[in-house]
Amino acid sequence: MTTTSSRSNQAPGRITVPSSSPTADPPRRRRRGLRVAGVAAYLVTFLIVLPLAWIVLLSFQPSGNILGNPFAFSGLTLDNYLAVLESTPLLRMYGNTLLIALVSVTVGTAVSFMAAFALTRMVFRRPRVQSSLRFYVLGGLAVPVYILLFPVYRLDLALGVFGTYAALVLPYVAVSIPFNTLLLTGFLREFPTELEEAAIIDGAGLWRLCWTVVLPLMRPVIATILIFNVVYVFNEFPFASILINDPDMVTVSLAVSRFQGQYTVDYGAMMAAATLVLLPQLVIYALFQKQVIAGMTVGAVKG
Repeated sequence: MTTTSSRSNQAPGRITVPSSSPTADPPRRRRRGLRVAGVAAYLVTFLIVLPLAWIVLLSFQPSGNILGNPFAFSGLTLDNYLAVLESTPLLRMYGNTLLIALVSVTVGTAVSFMAAFALTRMVFRRPRVQSSLRFYVLGGLAVPVYILLFPVYRLDLALGVFGTYAALVLPYVAVSIPFNTLLLTGFLREFPTELEEAAIIDGAGLWRLCWTVVLPLMRPVIATILIFNVVYVFNEFPFASILINDPDMVTVSLAVSRFQGQYTVDYGAMMAAATLVLLPQLVIYALFQKQVIAGMTVGAVKG
């Protein structure tokens, strides 16, 4: 009788959870996982920032201290930057690099957009042809770029563009197409076709459909492509060192190699030049960080 009355006194639908229930463990595990992820993120950030900070520190030291005591904070000087500014036409190098980057990135992005739109929206009579073209374009990601130096050199000679801006623009465009197409096709696969169908019903042609409907909604991906390709042009060295032989047409990546002679190396000026080359790239990443993250994550989750 006592057991029955005690059960009848409990409110219906109420369940008493013992204090030793395992339901209290997930929040603790979640907090522990967040702490581990935070520590790992700080460690990775430190490993990335350390070489950059070391380059900046070395750029303020004389060349003798760099080899003898690279971690010394005494005797810091600006002579390395003065030597770079006096012996290197940085403004001309930046102008050449920006010109090559502007042309190559514009052409590469336009070609990649057309290729991605054709591979995701056009209807092929033979689906195998579409799949083969997609794998052919994306297969460029598996080819090491610098094994193409000699073939590109021979092609530039055959086309008569060796030693001109076109000698760098053409390989830069070809190298950027696979990566650009990968990002653009990933976005277009998740892009709602209802918007395009509505535009077609309203009488929009192919050019107007791409320019006024599809392209404005792809701004995060386009911004990511532009940033990555511009940074690649700023950092690229092997093509620029081989395909350009005019001192008035050299790019900013060649500024660092000017301080390495046959028998001596001016390490201080080299570090100063490297800092001046890295500075615009860090500014670009700092200003367009949100666009880069949005472009890399767009289309990653269906919803």
